[in-house]
Amino acid sequence: MIPRDRLRIAVQKSGRLGDPSRDLLTRCGLKFRSSRDKLFCFGENMAVDLLLVRDDDIPGLIADGVCDLGVVGRNVLEEAGLGVTEASPFRELRALGFGGCRLSIAIPQEQEWQGPAQLAGQRIATTYPHLLADWLKRHDVDAQIVTLSGSVEIAPRLGTADLICDLVSSGATLAANQLQEAAVIMQSEAVLAGAAEAPRDERGDLLELLLRRLDGVLHVRESRLLMLKAPRIALEAITALLPGQPMPTVTPIEGRPDDIALQCVCSGNLSWQDLEAMKQAGAHNMLVLPVEMMLA
Repeated sequence: MIPRDRLRIAVQKSGRLGDPSRDLLTRCGLKFRSSRDKLFCFGENMAVDLLLVRDDDIPGLIADGVCDLGVVGRNVLEEAGLGVTEASPFRELRALGFGGCRLSIAIPQEQEWQGPAQLAGQRIATTYPHLLADWLKRHDVDAQIVTLSGSVEIAPRLGTADLICDLVSSGATLAANQLQEAAVIMQSEAVLAGAAEAPRDERGDLLELLLRRLDGVLHVRESRLLMLKAPRIALEAITALLPGQPMPTVTPIEGRPDDIALQCVCSGNLSWQDLEAMKQAGAHNMLVLPVEMMLA
């Protein structure tokens, strides 16, 4: 394989993970210029490029060394990992907090779910045969797996399967096909995947830099900067009310020795109830701001 000095990331060309993936990388400070065919994006301010592909192809591109990283659903990554006979050539580096869904067993609405044992001898349609086989083995169930490439939810109506194992978000598609969710096999979301061994050249340094920036973005995504003023005697009571119990920065106010100014980064949303409780404790002039970036 030709040596590369640029880090290459595979992301979904189209679909629900594509735009959030590129937005996340933009928030990490990366800028890209798209090729004419819209399948490759050249990194303009860092030696990091994007390859726009089908999500099912991403694990294989990492395994073959074509890409160093990929943003892909955990379900796709683990399905591919179970499909190799030797040690997995890729690994999950970070959970990214978007694209949440679950891989579930769904049965006809008229049936009552009594547990995995009732699946014995049944035909189960899925696009995730390895994950399903692993779950059936762990529950000591002997069932027939019918592997399909798409339109899994209509398999029972077509008579090609008795039930299905498929991704579920809202459950609306199941209901439209007279199916009900019965058992969750795994929880999934978008993850950053990488090779089992990190690059040992310039790309390794780029990878570490990108992970640091990514950690900063993920850490502050649900964080808020709180600023307020209060009497010094109220500091302990107010600190106890801060969501996540952060360590605040406290400074004296010039000319007002009995008052302090406080600021801190709180993880999670600050509700009106939180602010009202702090006001009752003595806080005033409270200001809540979003946090765009943070680097430890």
